[in-house]
Amino acid sequence: MNKKITLGLALSLIAVSIAVTFILTSFFSLQSFNEKVVDVNEKAKKYSALQTLDNFVRENYYGDINEQTLEDGIMKGYVSGLDDKYSRYLTEDEYLTELNDNSGSLVGLGLTLTEDESGYVRISEVLSGSPAQESGVEAEDIIIRVDGVDVKDMGFEESMDALKGTEGSSVTLTIRRNGSDKDYTFTRRAVQVTTVEAEMLNNLVGYIRITGFKENTPDQFIDALERMTVNGAQSLIFDLRDNSGGLVSALSDCLDPLLPEGVVATAEYRDGHSETLIYSDESELNMPMAVIVNSSTASAAELFAASLHDFGKAVLVGEQTYGKGVMQDITEFDDGSAVVLTVARYQTAFSPCYDGIGLIPDYPVENDDPAIDAQFNKAVELVTVAN
Repeated sequence: MNKKITLGLALSLIAVSIAVTFILTSFFSLQSFNEKVVDVNEKAKKYSALQTLDNFVRENYYGDINEQTLEDGIMKGYVSGLDDKYSRYLTEDEYLTELNDNSGSLVGLGLTLTEDESGYVRISEVLSGSPAQESGVEAEDIIIRVDGVDVKDMGFEESMDALKGTEGSSVTLTIRRNGSDKDYTFTRRAVQVTTVEAEMLNNLVGYIRITGFKENTPDQFIDALERMTVNGAQSLIFDLRDNSGGLVSALSDCLDPLLPEGVVATAEYRDGHSETLIYSDESELNMPMAVIVNSSTASAAELFAASLHDFGKAVLVGEQTYGKGVMQDITEFDDGSAVVLTVARYQTAFSPCYDGIGLIPDYPVENDDPAIDAQFNKAVELVTVAN
């Protein structure tokens, strides 16, 4: 039996419905507003405290204040306050250096430098094809003067700054070797960084060492991979020891020719949504593989090792890895500065995130004897037996 309602009752019900909707909407809007007010008030307290500190310093600080240095320090302090060892604020100059480093090309002399116990600067590595190599500079040489100024007087950091410069500019270094000093004048230029080296072992095993994942790494990697397979490699060893990672895009291009079609790795963001981080096409390489890792194998290098392992392509040899499974994005600001910020956690398609844990090798091996590379030897043994 159909029941009818009067027009007045219908209008009353509509009015009640509108009122309830308004009340609920108002309630949740008020709740959201109150949360925002609390957030604004908390931010206001922080900025007020900073303003109080700034006023006090300007009224009492004895020295001069460099406004740009102060601003950079405030920005760095903010990011540092996140207590995340991977997030960083970069000044404009630091950001340009970061971009150059990621590109795999650097402008300079082609030297890797460390502070020597003598107080001078020790050359730990000379890049192939660099101005320094062409001039006959060698690893373990000591830089004692930069443009005639004693390094000890300058200090290590200022000496590093003095070595930097634009392409085409010159610098004169006094370099000490075996107690003898010699002056070298260099012209700075762009130098391609080699991140992939390869060689054949016993005409059967292709050995590929990857020291980092930069923009130019995939081209070097593909070239090395093709050379090894063309030369008759029946198995492969990838050496990622002391590889601290790099660009995920470069890692993806290196993994693609090795793995079958499908999702290789995903990233989970703050709001809970996930995205495909690495996807491989249908081409893949089928042969025995081993990856050598150590405690300094981190980030993208760990993901390389984990991906090959989880797809059943390779065994892991060496030491437990560093355990960095979080991803950073770089965002540039209008003034040319930038922030490197941790934005997601990532993992392979088959295993949980290893952040803070690292990868456990299938064959744990320590290099106890400096004269013997036991990890390398074990990897060679494994891929040779697999043949």
